[in-house]
Amino acid sequence: PTITVHHLLTHTSGLSDYFDEEIMEDYEELWIENPMYKIRELEDFLPLFKEKPMKHPVGSRFHYNNAGYVLLGLIIEQVSKQTFSNYVENHIFKQASMNAGYFEMDLLPGRIALGYIEDLNNTWKTNIYSLPAKGGSDGGAYVTAKDMVQLWESLTRYELLNEEMTKYLLTPQVQIDDTTCYGYGVWIKMDKEKVLKYILMGYDPGVNFRSVFYPNNDLRIVVCSNKSEGAFDMISGIENELTK
Repeated sequence: PTITVHHLLTHTSGLSDYFDEEIMEDYEELWIENPMYKIRELEDFLPLFKEKPMKHPVGSRFHYNNAGYVLLGLIIEQVSKQTFSNYVENHIFKQASMNAGYFEMDLLPGRIALGYIEDLNNTWKTNIYSLPAKGGSDGGAYVTAKDMVQLWESLTRYELLNEEMTKYLLTPQVQIDDTTCYGYGVWIKMDKEKVLKYILMGYDPGVNFRSVFYPNNDLRIVVCSNKSEGAFDMISGIENELTK
């Protein structure tokens, strides 16, 4: 009862996660006992974590937490009376002119690129059995690099939120280490007291993504990959060239 939206947004709720990166290494292991094809709505995630004890006292420390973002999505559904995916598609993707969406694995539009996972014997398989059938509020939207540039532009033009709320979202809320903070849903790299860049990232079997925004020179870089690795190395190289 003491957990707030602020705690959920900043990964400081203390909840046990359904995929705890401090305990598990392989996201695919989740779907051995929990068939991925049954995970299509946010409520379908609840049995994966609702009976687990608290991991930490509320507000005591930062711990990246997918379950907290599932709960945030359920709050949006309760308040808006819409499914989370419909709400985001109507109020964010369309508002930012993004060609993006939340799609079910067995109902993918033709333009979608499948994700690929490399096996130990150097062969490749698709990730269709390695992820929930439909993504939710903790990740799983299908986007392009252009979409993410447009998202940054719409956000910083105050087209999605007003100026006050946008600046609040991008304000450091939790200190992670000497140079890294976390805002509301966004990583923040600091240069002393000033923001150097904002970072969005996502990693799942067969897909990885990284996006950075440098506010001081209005630079946005996005790398999307339909493999499990590679986006970080590529975007780091681009950053090194463009921020010399």
